[in-house]
Amino acid sequence: MKVVAISKTKPVDVVKSAYNQGHRAFGENKVQELREKADQLPGDIEWHMVGHLQSNKVKYIAPDISMIQSVDSGKILKVINKEAQKNDRVIDCLLQVRIAEEESKFGFTKGTLNELLDSGITENYSNIRMRGVMGMATFTDDMEKIAGEFRFLRSYFEELKRDYFSGVDYFTEVSMGMTNDYKVAIDEGATIIRVGTLIFGAREK
Repeated sequence: MKVVAISKTKPVDVVKSAYNQGHRAFGENKVQELREKADQLPGDIEWHMVGHLQSNKVKYIAPDISMIQSVDSGKILKVINKEAQKNDRVIDCLLQVRIAEEESKFGFTKGTLNELLDSGITENYSNIRMRGVMGMATFTDDMEKIAGEFRFLRSYFEELKRDYFSGVDYFTEVSMGMTNDYKVAIDEGATIIRVGTLIFGAREK
């Protein structure tokens, strides 16, 4: 189980304090904030991009990002592969699946992701390593609803593993669960949880 400390809005000294306590994986949802922190903090930090990523911003994180968890379109996959090639790297990615009902959430539907994978286009992206899936549950206190969404994501991951990634030993990750629902996510099979408030306290305004 990997815990990614979501450090968005937190100043560098607060992130450094968490680093000094042993945390090594940190997540940001804005490219500029990630870039500024990465430039000021120790080089052995594992940075995760967890927010919606615009294609014109990929070049800024491509040199040293550890994982892009928020791959939500075929277009962004193409750009990530291109920028990874420029940097002579293979970048770990998660396919973001829209499991919540909220219109504001990004991500593939089951249909659009299957269509993309059926096209075979991703097989040409030698500078991307597909590690698994990521999802964000509906923002609600209804834990049964959240559990159902997480259960769907885990089940869909197993389908993808069987139908598209059966020969890929590194397609292993299911990233789901945040501070308010991480226990449910673990129960439903998460391999990565993304928690901020639990580690840093309430978010800065």
